[in-house]
Amino acid sequence: MRRRQFLQFGAAAVAGATAARRARAAPRAGRVVIAGGGFAGSSCALRLRSLNPNLQVTLIDPQSDYVTCPMSNAALVGLRSMRSLTVTRHAIVRAGVRYLRERVAALDAGRHTVTLAGGEHIGYDKLVVAPGIRFLFGTPAGYDEAAAQRMPHAWEGGSQTELLAAQLRAMPAGGTVAISVPAGLMRCPPGPYERASLIAYWLKQHKPRSKVLIFDSNNHFPRQDLFTAAWEALYPGMIEWVPSTEGGALTRVDVAASTLHSASGAHRVAVANVIPPQAPAALAAQAGLATGHGWCPVNGASFESQLLPGIYVIGDASIAGSMPKAASAAFSQAQRCATAIAAALDGREASPPELDSVCYSLLSPASALAIHAHFALTDGELQQLAPPAGQPPPAASAELAVEATQWYQKICRDSFAA
Repeated sequence: MRRRQFLQFGAAAVAGATAARRARAAPRAGRVVIAGGGFAGSSCALRLRSLNPNLQVTLIDPQSDYVTCPMSNAALVGLRSMRSLTVTRHAIVRAGVRYLRERVAALDAGRHTVTLAGGEHIGYDKLVVAPGIRFLFGTPAGYDEAAAQRMPHAWEGGSQTELLAAQLRAMPAGGTVAISVPAGLMRCPPGPYERASLIAYWLKQHKPRSKVLIFDSNNHFPRQDLFTAAWEALYPGMIEWVPSTEGGALTRVDVAASTLHSASGAHRVAVANVIPPQAPAALAAQAGLATGHGWCPVNGASFESQLLPGIYVIGDASIAGSMPKAASAAFSQAQRCATAIAAALDGREASPPELDSVCYSLLSPASALAIHAHFALTDGELQQLAPPAGQPPPAASAELAVEATQWYQKICRDSFAA
């Protein structure tokens, strides 16, 4: 073989091998449908498009405008506007995600299809279910959806927050605001105690003879030491916490008489904020993604359902080891789930996950506390990692109040491209 022919042959071989490698490395196309457009679903959609632009990602949610739960307690007392908590789907669509303003009514895991409320069927290669929670009305007795219009739970952003805010403004001076905390797993476990703090802040400015009474179905709560110290320093005598052992669990509400009943007796209040027990949204339960305990067990490495292979559950509906039900945890789960799906569609395995969460709680406009946690896969379960030896959790501070606002802006930007 002549030298020129050899070089031409060699160059062609190298080019062919390079083209083959590029072909093998090119991300595969596929269809991913995501049911639910909160922090979990929206950030998963954006991450999937970032990892593989060849994917057709469809996000389905009936709300074109999404009102966030984080920072809603600040809006409740006028520290933020409701508009500042509202994000649209426009930026997600510009990022290449197909958005359908619809509700997923059913799913067929065998046929790889979802059925929309309008009757349309949509096929998928991978399905992510991020439905959030539903409220278990009827606990306490007398608390149903109609009662929530008189005794708002305000545990989802939007009209309930506005209703509770209006009741606070209209209540008589010297009246009592009651907050009822349910037993069991719930969205944002520190949230009721942040709410008590900010309501006390508002009352101190506008109705200083009033107080906040927390009826708690539990006997302890997250960072109880820091919350209690802050209440004593900032709002002495204004916040009273009643644990379950002292009659904190409500048994019945009388909406007409604005009265709450527990083992400790009847309590007439000016404003009642009753937070009911929670479970995954109806879609998760109807589809067979939830077990007898009410939540959706997942594989901690990918967030694939343990009950329906090929379907992934992220956010508040999932049981993800010891991870809390919080926006930051939902975001972290979504990033991991997207990575696992992109790898699976491309015939690869994703590396073992490490996830994190942070919950900020405002104690006043100028003070906040933070609960940080990190999680890793241990024996197939996501377990919280112990903090470094000798490193105590951060105390409440003004710096954390600033950090809370910065965190909120960032997670909204990363989750909704807002």
